[in-house]
Amino acid sequence: MLQKPKSVKLRALRSPRKFGVAGRSCQEVLRKGCLRFQLPERGSRLCLYEDGTELTEDYFPSVPDNAELVLLTSGQAWQGYVSDIGRFLSAFHEPQVGLIQAAQQLLCDEQAPQRQRLLADLLHNVSQNIAAETRAEDPPWFEGLESRFQSKSGYLRYSCESRIRSYLREVSSYPSTVGAEAQEEFLRVLGSMCQKLRSMQYNGSYFDRGAKGGSRLCTPEGWFSCQGPFDMDSCLSRHSINPYSNRESRILFSTWNLDHIIEKKRTIIPTLVEAIKEQDGREVDWEYFYGLLFTSENLKLVHIVCHKKTTHKLNCDPSRIYKPQTRLKRKRPVRKRQ
Repeated sequence: MLQKPKSVKLRALRSPRKFGVAGRSCQEVLRKGCLRFQLPERGSRLCLYEDGTELTEDYFPSVPDNAELVLLTSGQAWQGYVSDIGRFLSAFHEPQVGLIQAAQQLLCDEQAPQRQRLLADLLHNVSQNIAAETRAEDPPWFEGLESRFQSKSGYLRYSCESRIRSYLREVSSYPSTVGAEAQEEFLRVLGSMCQKLRSMQYNGSYFDRGAKGGSRLCTPEGWFSCQGPFDMDSCLSRHSINPYSNRESRILFSTWNLDHIIEKKRTIIPTLVEAIKEQDGREVDWEYFYGLLFTSENLKLVHIVCHKKTTHKLNCDPSRIYKPQTRLKRKRPVRKRQ
């Protein structure tokens, strides 16, 4: 339970009204919401309006203040509008033109209140400054950020770089755990990784919508989709988010995990340490471990809900731990002519 109440905006699925509610726990907000909307508390639950993520007591502290929630009763479901917006946007090269006109026409013809609200939300979101990039173009997006951040892409690059740097710091803490003989080799491997990370600008391009297609994890408009769980073909809940759209989405995006398929702390780093200790004349393939620790080869962007459902791999590829040893060809003895 939180020490300070968290304020949220709450709406019911079949109600046009929206209220501010504060509570120290998910259950307290749910109870107050049911009283406000005169709904039965039994069987009811809360989810994020943006993407339909169901709230739990563990997840509640990470929800941003003033986040918009939907109160669902037994049998009701809400998938959120973000995934639908993402697919809709992908159909338009310039979504601010055709998309808005199409959604406006649909809104005029739509009679169902729930679909009317969804289309209205769609129009609201695409009409925001998603395309805006600088602090001058969209000041509310930058609220709470240091003045040194002057562009959305710049801040999100920094956000990604910070995550990668934290992985590097974790690896850097291990030389002291190996013996004196292995320390020198460990520091050599670490130095090679650091040099490559600097040349790649700590792979900050993964969160930069302006980067080239192969080096980013989002669409050119800034839409990210959940890449987990790893043991399934695709995210069952179809979570998507555009942190470039508004301040709330930017904050919510910080709860998504840049997660390792092969587990970092339990597998990759211990395997690297053991490989250095036991190399016995062989050369550790540091580029293989670099790929596992710091690149999208082994890093996937995962919504917090899918992160909890993910089964990580606990084995590195034994054939790639050391570099292949080159075999010297034996020279055949020259036959003497008789």
